[in-house]
Amino acid sequence: MSIHGIVAYPVTPFTAAGRIDHTALHAILDRLLDGGASAIAPLGSTGEAAYLELTEWTETAASTIGHVAGRAPTVVGVSDLTTGGAVHRARIAEGLGADAIMALPVSYWRLTALEVQRHFEAIAAAVGIPVMVYNNPATAGVDLAPEQLWELVRDVENITMVKESTGDIERMHRLRELSDGTLPFFNGSNPLALEAFRAGAAGWCTAAPCLIPEEIAAFHAAVVADDAPAAEALFARIEPLLQFIVARGLPTTVKAGLARTGIPSGSPRPPLLDLDGDETATMMRLIESARS
Repeated sequence: MSIHGIVAYPVTPFTAAGRIDHTALHAILDRLLDGGASAIAPLGSTGEAAYLELTEWTETAASTIGHVAGRAPTVVGVSDLTTGGAVHRARIAEGLGADAIMALPVSYWRLTALEVQRHFEAIAAAVGIPVMVYNNPATAGVDLAPEQLWELVRDVENITMVKESTGDIERMHRLRELSDGTLPFFNGSNPLALEAFRAGAAGWCTAAPCLIPEEIAAFHAAVVADDAPAAEALFARIEPLLQFIVARGLPTTVKAGLARTGIPSGSPRPPLLDLDGDETATMMRLIESARS
């Protein structure tokens, strides 16, 4: 199994009654796969994993893995406030057939380096599939320096990948330097996609293909072909949309965009709110501009 390229993040769609909408979920997954996604990563922040009960989380993981059915690797988010909770989710994901798992250190209290290490050691020891360490201090409140990320990959069996989402390109250069280019690291900052690939990122973890799959695929194809002018031109078209969906919040914006591009996915779960009319109009203009 090789995870690389565009790692696409689906939202978790809800029915009007607040239950998981499997029909919409499968339509989203088909859009991502047909659009050229290299891997599918459910139940991250885009998938509102923090707002799901464990039964809902399990239902979504099973539905996603079952529908993808090996057409691409699945990287299931297993983040939880406690180590025990993350371990439990990791084991469920592996049992359902996930190809890899991704974990973010989330804590009410500031974690020490040793606490972070023990947390990831426990998750990695609980499963036999690869683990991606996810660093996103803006949402988790815990920031892992490049040196700590590299040490986790170097020293803990099963931890094989890193997702770096601070938006600091120098951290990616540092990861490449520390590992002599051997560490597969993934960009999780949408506006940084072009710079991240230039820095040696193995892939881009993004929800943008939910809205503009063909454009994201074309951009990545230009990057792979080392066609700098095409990649730069394509990225200039899509970057305003990327900036907007990050600034306003991925579940909220992506669900609004899906509803207006043929896949109604319900509202985000409170306390998240739907986009208002002006915000929706702005996003739709940005989608059209990205497609033009």
